[in-house]
Amino acid sequence: MAERSFRGYLFGTVKWLVVAGFAAYLLLVAALYLNQRDLMYHPDRRVPDLAAAGLADMTVHRIETSDGYRLLAWWKPPADSSRPTIVFFHGNAGNVGNRKRQARQFIDAGLGLLLVTWRYNAGAGGEASEEGLLTDGRAALGFVGAQGIPERRIVLHGESLGSGVAVAMALEHEVGGLVLVYPYSSMTDVAEDRFWFAPVRMLIQDEFDSVARIGKVRAPILMIHGERDRIIPVRFARRLYEAAPEPKEGHFLPEGNHANLYRLGAGQLVLDFLERRVVVAPTTMTGG
Repeated sequence: MAERSFRGYLFGTVKWLVVAGFAAYLLLVAALYLNQRDLMYHPDRRVPDLAAAGLADMTVHRIETSDGYRLLAWWKPPADSSRPTIVFFHGNAGNVGNRKRQARQFIDAGLGLLLVTWRYNAGAGGEASEEGLLTDGRAALGFVGAQGIPERRIVLHGESLGSGVAVAMALEHEVGGLVLVYPYSSMTDVAEDRFWFAPVRMLIQDEFDSVARIGKVRAPILMIHGERDRIIPVRFARRLYEAAPEPKEGHFLPEGNHANLYRLGAGQLVLDFLERRVVVAPTTMTGG
């Protein structure tokens, strides 16, 4: 009797532990689902200053989206009509004021540049979502078009999170080039890698499925990623590169992580790519 009673107690304890563990797992998954956008997006509500950022030769604008948000943007037109204009969609970290290195290199090369932030940054007052960011991307391209820049003279530059927006916009517009720095195949892939214990594909709201979109892009593509990236592992960039159509170029820097690619020469790689793939030499004028 004592042995039977002990077995019953042991079975009951194990059963209780299994039920409690499963309940804890469900609570964890529910918390991930409910808080996934807080985990994915990192708002920066500061409004940076042009002069403090070393970009006083740009001008400040507020670009209105179709749903009524006013995005902070810094603008510099191209030096002449032979130079393309870069629409720069930045990543999660920081704001447009932290992109001096990239901006300075592009502007000094005579390129046009639009640095635009997201609806949840710099006092725009919006909430983060994939559809919201795509709406922001459309507003940015609308602004550049209103400055008289033809779509074929526009190069979309997507950095990290912004690479998903850049790929999506390249499907909607006949742009001259697509540059992706720290890109990913999909946000689902990245989240699944990080939260391997959860049914991510069933729960994720903002997929940013670039690998499903990029095959339809009809512009020259440049990808730059780092082999030591721990935020977006390089295998996801390689997956995206394999899915991309020609013409395409990929640079996977051995010492690159998720913060240092421009210090390792990514800017020059972009400029070289533009000269070979996008820039049209100015017409030689002859007198008569």
